[in-house]
Amino acid sequence: MTPDRLPHEKGFHVSWDQLHRDARALAWRLQGEAPDTGWRALVAITRGGMAPAMIVARELDIRMVDTISVKSYDHQTQGVARIIKSPDAGVVGDGAGVLIVDDLVDTGRTLDVVRAALPRAHIATVYAKPLGRDRVDTFVTEVSQDTWIFFPWDMALQYVEPYRGA
Repeated sequence: MTPDRLPHEKGFHVSWDQLHRDARALAWRLQGEAPDTGWRALVAITRGGMAPAMIVARELDIRMVDTISVKSYDHQTQGVARIIKSPDAGVVGDGAGVLIVDDLVDTGRTLDVVRAALPRAHIATVYAKPLGRDRVDTFVTEVSQDTWIFFPWDMALQYVEPYRGA
């Protein structure tokens, strides 16, 4: 890596099409993980979990969908994770029969907070990094810890200069 490049420039760019395929693959894996009565509810971890949760809910025909908002990042700097919005306690209880979906587990701090709030829930992410992988019950793709994932909702299409000039 050259000195003028930022550490997060070891990037994995995820398109909308790729995210859709990976979220459907997550749903496929989750079919066999559901309780005998099916998932009671799905809780998306906002904001990153909302798009994959929508796809998983559609694929698994889960109609009861809520959110939990956990703030742990300020742009690209991770801090202390804290819940700033909880799902309906009457629906999710302690998490039994509840599926929680997020886009990524990085260090696992966000999932530690969610697991403490909903200890019996099944946590699934589309992508997992090694430091947080043990916090998630189901995931699709592992990426290295030093890779920054660029999600489609964070990106815009624009021209980029080639490395060796035009």
